[in-house]
Amino acid sequence: MNLLLVAATKFEIDPFLKEKNDADILITGVGIPATVFHLVKKISEKKYDLVIQVGIAGTFNDDLNLTDVVQVSKDTFGDLGIQENGNFLTLFDMGFSQKNDFPFTDGWLINSYPFFKKNHLPLAKGITVNKIGDATFQNKMIREKFSPDVESMEGAAFHYVCLLEKINFLQLRAISNRVGERDKSKWKLKESIENLNKELLNIIENLK
Repeated sequence: MNLLLVAATKFEIDPFLKEKNDADILITGVGIPATVFHLVKKISEKKYDLVIQVGIAGTFNDDLNLTDVVQVSKDTFGDLGIQENGNFLTLFDMGFSQKNDFPFTDGWLINSYPFFKKNHLPLAKGITVNKIGDATFQNKMIREKFSPDVESMEGAAFHYVCLLEKINFLQLRAISNRVGERDKSKWKLKESIENLNKELLNIIENLK
């Protein structure tokens, strides 16, 4: 199997890099533009049977614990639109795009890769934003508009490219913090990354 592993930073996938494996590795850099550019460039050079994106994420869901690892079954762009008069309108709300225009389904970038059914990791709904912080309005708006479980800066871009290119894909996220919590002493970066890479190794082993 031709397998590509994608991460925004080397830090997030460093434990895996110490293991012997045959997968190709792509470090895109943080954010939507870097993810789209480098992923498109990479998959234009070689055909892959599966692409796995791994990284940390913040969570909105109180039922998820720090260091938990989830599979993101659907994702979308959480701040692509217009904000005015205390309201946020997506491109779909404004009529600039239709919610079911490919690769979207009801406004979401949904992964239907059947491997989800073979894996024990819980499924999660993701949201992707350009700016992460402690802004009360943005976090409240995202909760009300999308009811997501996790937040990242790359997930929807990854889904978008893979769906358009018709490539099998998985997005794995480890919960490092609660959304809006900027006190890093309350985060669990090290433990989250350890769990993330452990689950990644398990998944790759199960693919054989």
